[in-house]
Amino acid sequence: MLRRPHTTEPPAVPDAPDRHVGGQVQLLRPPGAKIWCSRCTPHRGVIGSEGSVRQEVPLARKPRQKLGEILVGLGVVTLAQVDEAFAAARARGMRLGEILVETNACKEEDIAKALAQQFSVDFINLDVVSDMNKIDKARIPADLIKKFLVLPMAGSGKLRLVIHDPMDIDTLEMLRFRVGEFEQAGIASKRQISSYINGGAKAEGPPRKQLAGDSMDKSIDMNKSSIDRSAKSLDIDDDGPIRRLVARIILDAVNGRASDIHIEPAEGHIMLRYRIDGVCVEIEKLQKNLQNAVLSTIKLMAGVNIAERRIPQDGRIKFPVPEIDHMGEPVYKDGQPVINQIDFRVSTCPAFYGESVVLRILRPDSVRIGLLNLGFEQDSLDVFNKIIRRPNGIFLVTGPTGSGKTTTLYSALAILNTPDRKIITAEDPVEYNFNGINQVQIREQIGLSFGVVLKSMLRQAPNIILIGEIRDREVADIAIQAALTGHLVFSTLHTNDAPSAITRLVDMGVKPFLVASSIQAVLAQRLGRVLCPLCKMIDDAPDPKFLKLVDIAPEEAMGKVMKAVGCPNCKGTGYRGRKAIFEMMIMNSEIRELAFQRAGVSKLRAAAVRGGMRSLLGDGRIKILKGVTTPDEVAKYAQIEGFDPSEVTKR
Repeated sequence: MLRRPHTTEPPAVPDAPDRHVGGQVQLLRPPGAKIWCSRCTPHRGVIGSEGSVRQEVPLARKPRQKLGEILVGLGVVTLAQVDEAFAAARARGMRLGEILVETNACKEEDIAKALAQQFSVDFINLDVVSDMNKIDKARIPADLIKKFLVLPMAGSGKLRLVIHDPMDIDTLEMLRFRVGEFEQAGIASKRQISSYINGGAKAEGPPRKQLAGDSMDKSIDMNKSSIDRSAKSLDIDDDGPIRRLVARIILDAVNGRASDIHIEPAEGHIMLRYRIDGVCVEIEKLQKNLQNAVLSTIKLMAGVNIAERRIPQDGRIKFPVPEIDHMGEPVYKDGQPVINQIDFRVSTCPAFYGESVVLRILRPDSVRIGLLNLGFEQDSLDVFNKIIRRPNGIFLVTGPTGSGKTTTLYSALAILNTPDRKIITAEDPVEYNFNGINQVQIREQIGLSFGVVLKSMLRQAPNIILIGEIRDREVADIAIQAALTGHLVFSTLHTNDAPSAITRLVDMGVKPFLVASSIQAVLAQRLGRVLCPLCKMIDDAPDPKFLKLVDIAPEEAMGKVMKAVGCPNCKGTGYRGRKAIFEMMIMNSEIRELAFQRAGVSKLRAAAVRGGMRSLLGDGRIKILKGVTTPDEVAKYAQIEGFDPSEVTKR
C-alpha cells in the first residue's frame, strides 16, 4: 500500500476503494492505473512505477467534500467528534450539523462556513456590518422572507438569495415556485438570518394581500397530515409542490369561509381570488409559469379533459377538509380530527390569457341552516310556512345567481321531507344530496332534459316537485300542468323582484290565465353581509345619504344604526356571514286579475303592496334598525333609484 501526504497541489487519488486516511491518501491500485481525487483535486492522473502521480487531464467537475471532513480540516472539531456525532445522527434521524451544534461541539456559524465551502458559495456573516449591507429585503415580499428564512442580496438582475440550508431541496423547490428562478449566492446561519429578519434593515417590501392574516405561501407548506389525507383520497401523490399548492388553496378557501375560488390567468401572473360573504377578495398573484401545471392539476382532480382548452368544461371534486373551530383550531372527536367531505363544482372557461377556473364550494351544512337562520322576519316566516304546506300550486323563488335561492328551497324541503311525502327534484347540477329525496341530474348531452325528466316525474306520483330553474316555455308548461293536477311545485326564476316573475312567465309564452291560476306565491331575495357581533358599534354619525336611500330618518337612526369596525373574528372586515332580505308576494284576487290582463310590473307591484307585500328595501330597513346590517349593505342589494354601488366601495 502506498501513502502520499497532501501538498499545496494535492496528488490525484484513485477511485474507490482508494480513500483518505488521517490526511493521507491510500493508493490501492497497481502502477499505470488512471486515478483522480474524489474530493480534493480536479485533476486526473496516472500512478507511476514507484507510486508517483503524473497529471494527465483536468476534470470537468469537482465532486463535493463531506461536511465532517471540512469541519475537521478547518480545525473546528476532531475526527472522533465527527464519528460520535454521525452515529448519534443516524440513531436519532437528525443531521450531522444539528448534533454537533446540540452537543456544543461547534457553533451554527461554523456549520454555515463548512456548508458554504462544501457548496462553493460565500459565507455571509450577518454579524458584520459589511455583510449586512449586502442585503436588500425589499426584493421579495416580507412574508416569504419570514416563512422560508431567506434573505435577498442587493443588486439588479437575477434574484440572489442567502439561505441557511442548501440541502433542503423541498423547501428550495417550493421557494422557486413562489419567486421564480434564483441563485444561491451565499449561506448564513439560521440564527443570524432569524436575528436579521427580526431586527435588521428597515427596507421591506409591501406585504401582499392575505386571507385570514396568513400568507398564501402556506400553499406549499400545509399541514402534512392534511396533505396526506387529501392526497390519499384523491389518489394524488403529495410529493409535487404544485399539488400541495392546489390543496392549500382549497383548504384556505374552505377554512376562510369562501364560497368560490377564482383562478384567473392574466398577462404576467395568475390572479387568485376568493369570494367571501359575497365579495371577491384578491388573495395572491401566482407566478405565470405555474399556470399550466395548476390548471391541469385542477382539471385532473375534477375529472375533465386536461388536453381540451378550447371549450368550457364542468367537473366535480370531492375533497376531505379538516374541520376547524371559530378560532382556527382543529376539531377533534374521540381523539381523532374531524374530517368533512366537501364537494366542489368546477367550471373552466377559455379566456384570452388562458383558461379561467372557478371552484364553487358546496358545503353540506349551508343548506341545513334552518328557516330561522335564513333571515326571515317572524311575520314573513309564518306566511312562508303556510305557503310551503299547501297541497298544490307553484312557489317561485327569484333573484340573481348567488342570492341563496337553492338554500331557501332546500331549507323548505328539509321541513317537508317526511316519510309520508314523496319528493322528486330535477336539477342541473345536483349540488347537495339529501336522504329521502329523489334527485335527478339533468344531462342535456344524452337527451335527459328538464322536459323529459318532468314528464317522467309525473308518472312517479310525487307529492312535491322541485325544478332547478324554469328556463323555457316547455318546462314552464309542464310545471303549471303539475301544479294544476295536484302537485306542489318549487322552482326558481332569474328576475329582479317578485312581481317581475309574472311578466317573465307570460313573456315565455305561457298563457296568462294559466299563470294566474297556478302561481301561489313568489319570493324574491338577496344576500347581504351581517355585521360581526363581536366588534359592531353604534354609528353616532351615519351617512345622511345612505339613510335617505333606505328611508330612515336621522332621528330614527340615533342609537340603532350600527357600523362595521373590524376585529380578528371577522378578519378586519367588520362583517361575518350573510343573511337574506326578502320580498314575498302572495297571489290574491287582484293580482290574479292583473296577471290575466297582462298588466305591467308597476301595476302588479302596487297591487302586491296593497295586499301586504314588504319590499326588499322594507325588509332591509328592519334589519338595519335591529343592528343586523348597515344602510350601505342594504342599498347595494335593494333596487334603489339614483344609487351608485361604487360609492359603497369608496367609503
